[in-house]
Amino acid sequence: MATPQTMFEKIWDRHVIVTRGGNECLLHIDRNFVHEGSFHAFGALARDGRKVRKPRQTIAVADHYAPTRNREQGINAVTDPEMRNMVDLLAKNVAANDIDRYYDLDSPQQGIVHVIGPELGITQPGLVITVADSHTSTHGAFGAIAFGLGASQLKQILATQCLWQKKPKLMRITVDGAIPAGVTAKDIILAVIAKIGTAGATGHAIEYAGSAMRALSMEGRLTVCNMSIEAGARCGMVAPDDTTYAYLNGRHYAPRDALWDQALAHWRSLPGDDGARFDKEVSLDVSKLEPMVTWGTSPEQALMIGATVPDPARGANAEQRTQLEQAVKYMGLTPGMPLADIKIDNAFIGTCTNGRLDDLRAAAAVLKGRKIVVKGWVSPGSTTIKRQAEAEGLDRIFKDAGFEWRASGCSSCVAMSGDTVPAGERCASTSNRNFEGRQGKGARTHLMSPAMVAAAAITGKLTDVRTLTGGK
Repeated sequence: MATPQTMFEKIWDRHVIVTRGGNECLLHIDRNFVHEGSFHAFGALARDGRKVRKPRQTIAVADHYAPTRNREQGINAVTDPEMRNMVDLLAKNVAANDIDRYYDLDSPQQGIVHVIGPELGITQPGLVITVADSHTSTHGAFGAIAFGLGASQLKQILATQCLWQKKPKLMRITVDGAIPAGVTAKDIILAVIAKIGTAGATGHAIEYAGSAMRALSMEGRLTVCNMSIEAGARCGMVAPDDTTYAYLNGRHYAPRDALWDQALAHWRSLPGDDGARFDKEVSLDVSKLEPMVTWGTSPEQALMIGATVPDPARGANAEQRTQLEQAVKYMGLTPGMPLADIKIDNAFIGTCTNGRLDDLRAAAAVLKGRKIVVKGWVSPGSTTIKRQAEAEGLDRIFKDAGFEWRASGCSSCVAMSGDTVPAGERCASTSNRNFEGRQGKGARTHLMSPAMVAAAAITGKLTDVRTLTGGK
């Protein structure tokens, strides 16, 4: 009898072209996305006198430097010369390499790369997907192997549609329990990272399992897989099921008719076999989980909203005590103060983590009929999502509450497009990283779900959203 395989092993083995040494494989890459930051790889390719080998399997999108204001002006909305040059370079590289799937600033399907891939049906189960971006793990929510790249690796893919990779170890994180009211996928992944740490999955591919994971929508699974990289993982994956197939059915690049039936038969074979072995097992019961927020400068520095700022003196060792001291100092907090007493200055909703339609709906449900007391802005994950939200009247709820309604792009996640948080100010954010200076030099970031950001914007401080929604 064949040895039981994990989902990762099934997909990996189907993509191995040749193996060298004990653990290094040349993989075929099914889909490769490029964006403005890919110019180094394109430049190296051109210097070698090469062009993109498989332009139909290369998808380009302008997102990191995409301005979220005055977008009706197209490229003219990019006023910073350096940023404009980055966008121009992408367009030139796309044209020079015959890449026909390019979602530029004027495209009605433009958006963040990790949002439009699933949205358009480009992301599908069983594929190997690459992007020169750390949060490529997002696409694993469909049961795909998806990981980020450096410039030299991207050049290799552009030139050959293949990539040398060492096979990672395998980790299964089983998330069980009934998800409490007010708790979301963002809270679940923050709880996972807080439990295992930012290095807890280093060198591993994560497969998420359990009743709570199966209960999540595709949007929720995308959020969880998106932040797998923050636990040190090479990628994060969820086995495809009826929720996955229902999401994909009818999307622009999804298979149709007889091809759909063939694809579905293959996709149903992907979940891991009973008895498949993992190198590491982690379990989490979410039945008593509360809404989470980060207090420090690492995603692992997250606690339930009812907790207090930790005392660095209670760190497990000298290294941890130093890290906690630095985080408390940078964030301007006092050990022992309730998280719910931390005041904020800004509120940001968007990103490849939480900029999807369901995320906007969740925040709008909290904001409806209320006013915010801080500066707030919303940047939908794609232009399509922006139009859908406007069709539902969500934009009016945000604007009536006091939020700015902006265009799609990475926006304040990484502060490349000019959307920054001023030094010394705090931002309640739906993004994925709270590192020092991530949202701007001296900016202080608290990560949380969209509903929690909405609650913080209304009260002016970190707030348990359930106090505003009657526990719902």
